Amino acid sequence: MLGNFSKVRKAFMQGGGKKSEDGRDQWPSRAAFLLASMGGAIGQGNIIRYPSQVFNNVGLQWFVPYLLSIFVLAIPGLVLEVAIGQAYRGGAVAAYNRMNRRMRGVGLASVMVSAVVVVYFAVILVWIMVYFRHSFTSPLPWTGRTEEFYSMQVLRQVDPIAGEIGSNGVKSFVSYPGVGLIGESVGWSAFIWFCVFLCMFNGVGITGRAAYFTMALPIFMTVVLLGRCCSLENAGRGIRLYFASWDSDNLASGQLWQTACGQVFFSTGVGFGYYIAYASYNSMWANAVQDAVIIVCSNCAFETIAAFAVFGVVGYLDINPANTPRLGAFEIGFLTYPAAIVAMPGANFWAVLFFLTLLLLGISSTYPMLDVVVTGIMDRYGHKLPRPLVAVVLVVIAFLISLMYCSQFGYYLLDGVDRWINNLALVFVVWSELALSTTVYRFKDVFTETGKPAFALWNGGYFLGQICGVAVGHHVSGGAGAGVGFGIFIVGASSALVVCKTPSTPAPRFWNKNPVLKRFWFLAFYSGNQLRRDLNVIVATGKNWSIPVLWSPLVRYISAPVLFIVYSLSYPEFWTLRNDPVYVFGFILAHFCLVFAVVSLVLPKYFDVFVPMHRLDDGKRLAAPGVNANILEAEINDSAETGSSRSPPPDRSSPANKSLGVGVTGEKL
Repeated sequence: MLGNFSKVRKAFMQGGGKKSEDGRDQWPSRAAFLLASMGGAIGQGNIIRYPSQVFNNVGLQWFVPYLLSIFVLAIPGLVLEVAIGQAYRGGAVAAYNRMNRRMRGVGLASVMVSAVVVVYFAVILVWIMVYFRHSFTSPLPWTGRTEEFYSMQVLRQVDPIAGEIGSNGVKSFVSYPGVGLIGESVGWSAFIWFCVFLCMFNGVGITGRAAYFTMALPIFMTVVLLGRCCSLENAGRGIRLYFASWDSDNLASGQLWQTACGQVFFSTGVGFGYYIAYASYNSMWANAVQDAVIIVCSNCAFETIAAFAVFGVVGYLDINPANTPRLGAFEIGFLTYPAAIVAMPGANFWAVLFFLTLLLLGISSTYPMLDVVVTGIMDRYGHKLPRPLVAVVLVVIAFLISLMYCSQFGYYLLDGVDRWINNLALVFVVWSELALSTTVYRFKDVFTETGKPAFALWNGGYFLGQICGVAVGHHVSGGAGAGVGFGIFIVGASSALVVCKTPSTPAPRFWNKNPVLKRFWFLAFYSGNQLRRDLNVIVATGKNWSIPVLWSPLVRYISAPVLFIVYSLSYPEFWTLRNDPVYVFGFILAHFCLVFAVVSLVLPKYFDVFVPMHRLDDGKRLAAPGVNANILEAEINDSAETGSSRSPPPDRSSPANKSLGVGVTGEKL
């Protein structure tokens, strides 16, 4: 028996031991990767945040902007992250460095977002544990006093002293008299961090096994809850609100579109870096595009179906937008659901099941964010440091930092940091990913074909149009902002076409008909399309799905501008909260991510310390328009081995180039 226990212990500690062809750790199976990745996306927010957003914009019209956001934002962004993680074999910093060294800061900002969010996200699980502990008490201790229990027994918050903003500025700041630690919260925080450690301490072998438990079990439990909630008395009344009502006038509301866009964006989890990190442990030849689509669709399907349970409760409690103010995620999870559970037969059983489901879903979303940081450190120092030691140190540091959220003002601090990290930092990171990847990738090719002035004018109009457009939109009107933004871009693009050289390299089919079209192609589409082609050589082998032709223009000219508009919406809100220290702290913290992305774009060498030493030159490529990146890297390696300082650009019509599916027109054959 002891021998069997020793074997189990050894298998658990080794974490599977499977390696990719390049020696990198590899997932035990495709299912393990998908479950772990879906765990990062599917969390308690799918059960409590999504229904709150739908309730506040109730009706089938919700699904119009929701579905559009899935196809415009979620899928294109996730395809990029999964593909570069898998193809470039590294975490966020290493992957973006290989794309172009000027994008190192974008990868670092992504890591920082995960590092900040994971600390306070774990504290939400602490509140769930308090409810879970009390779920074994009969009668349930929040019976008849749901709000009081949440405030006094779970959060144990001390109300702040209000400040004042006058016509001439801030007259007084909000103050928080309660700063003491809450003993129970500290204890549960230590427990949560220990659980997180067990799920990821020794690599993807352990994480893959943990994902079967933390992801598969909650799905089953959610189905059970769904059946119970939909069978409650008058549940159909709430379900009809969700799926059998229509308000066409609401489609004209900007609030509806902003909310749906934000829900898809935050729920999917693009920008946190864990998809890049997890995909780097895939086989290099895995079906990345299909995996990305599966993850997005699974996440959206889960939250759409799980919402029926909440709306069953809504009907049971006779709640509707006419008699209830707007609901937030915490109100759904910690007030509405508990109030309904009290009235159910077998209340303790349903309370245990509900909060255990939230706990497991929360843990499944927590350890991927910490894995982002671990992967970055292991990429850089893995040859010196064992992964379990890195995991232990990070868990201890995260626990110590999380103590500030376990205080009597922790709820307010969490809200202040969460608001700006999500609404500013995360949105800016993804905007940077989409806009810069289609701008700086192999930009030397564009220099060679069009000239630097044309490149500068085109991209100057592209970025300046977005900045000035949202600025005018906020200060004047949305129509004026759109006019200014499009006007600046059109002026920049027209000027670029005038000063542009006529490219000597053939453009694809239609764009090769005359010099103006060729100029337009190289300025508008070359970088994004070449990134797509270079990635497809790796991720689209055999019967794998390929990144489609429309991906790059969609990402650059629709997804990125939409995200910049969403990003800009947070600044007016801050102006009304500038006298609250916790919101000021969160606002400043969020802008560190912005600084990383911008400074790296201008001064990439200062970020060398975050990049693996043997990969510092990954993003350097010869200017060779239309030639596959793998051939360029082979040429660089050959020149290094022969001692030559520079090798001529590869012949685009050579058999080697054609063997990779690249013809003289620059399109796949």
